[in-house]
Amino acid sequence: MQINPSILSADFANLEAELVSIASADMAHVDVMDNHFVPNLTLGTAFVKRLAQVSPIPLDVHLMIENPDKWAIGYAQAGATSVTFHLEAAREPISLARNLKAAGVRAAVAIKPSTKVSEIADLIQEVDMLLVMTVEPGFGGQPILVETLEKIAEARKLIRNSGATVALQVDGGVTESNIAQLASLGADSFVAGSAIYNSPDRANQILRLRGLALAASNPE
Repeated sequence: MQINPSILSADFANLEAELVSIASADMAHVDVMDNHFVPNLTLGTAFVKRLAQVSPIPLDVHLMIENPDKWAIGYAQAGATSVTFHLEAAREPISLARNLKAAGVRAAVAIKPSTKVSEIADLIQEVDMLLVMTVEPGFGGQPILVETLEKIAEARKLIRNSGATVALQVDGGVTESNIAQLASLGADSFVAGSAIYNSPDRANQILRLRGLALAASNPE
């Protein structure tokens, strides 16, 4: 069970310290938005390169951008450990996944709430991780969309039936109150922003979230 805090909820004026405060997490989730694919604008490759230099944990970069076929490799070269592109934005998703792996990073694909899990069936064996968005991408702090929950179970079934070893990540509205349910549905990687950064003891909160997920995934 991986806990990847989203730095979208961090203090951008003190990011090095904010990264240190989540050093017990598995990876730092970094949202890249271009104000085209989603209505928000955040970081670029130069910023990610600097984050990689100061972060005590690997970077899990989530590209919410148009034309990831062109730009994704740049984030691999900037120091990301995992690069996620959106199925809805990629022109040649299979080639992109293979190119990311060839660049030495984990290749991941994300789907928005409106995208059917069946649409990634041909891609599932090409990626290392599938990200199911449980909110509309673009802004942090949103409550989870209940209608996306069944997609998590569907995605886990697709992964299991494929025979591939693929992580299943959820991003959006993950909290103490729902992480157990998300894990029981099949998720094993969790992006949490305000649920961690609003806690006075972030290390303990990361431990708590991981424990809740583990218990739900192994109910016996």
